[in-house]
Amino acid sequence: MSDSPRGSTDATADDRTTRTGARGDASGQKWLSGFVSLIGLWIAVSPFVYEAAETAIWNNVLVGASIFLLAGYNYYRIQTAHPSSTPATSLVTILGLWLLLSPFVLAYGTDSGGAYWSTIVSGALTALLAGYVAYAGSRTPTSAGADAAEGAR
Repeated sequence: MSDSPRGSTDATADDRTTRTGARGDASGQKWLSGFVSLIGLWIAVSPFVYEAAETAIWNNVLVGASIFLLAGYNYYRIQTAHPSSTPATSLVTILGLWLLLSPFVLAYGTDSGGAYWSTIVSGALTALLAGYVAYAGSRTPTSAGADAAEGAR
């Protein structure tokens, strides 16, 4: 345990880098979650922009709305200084993977054109970005864990 007060300036460079890095990562997670939320909104609206089969409409509206709400929830959590919700972003990652596969599973057909490719690209982008946010959120120490680690020194 250290004799110096908590806010002293004699912290090592390693300590400062760790604390700053965790804060900077949360900011990146926040903006990526916001972007994924907007992708979810696009997914929900895209079947009405492009001509799409009824199965594509239902799939994209339900899955897109779910992504919009879950990623928006994660954005809100980070915005209000709570840790990223790894379960929520993991579910968004799974939904993104489903969107990547759904045109093949639900047989959208390549004649759907824009809806077909929009769903595939949006699903891939969602899975990649949400997967990163879930990974980074699970690796970022919570403020309680950081305080406990700092108190142990």
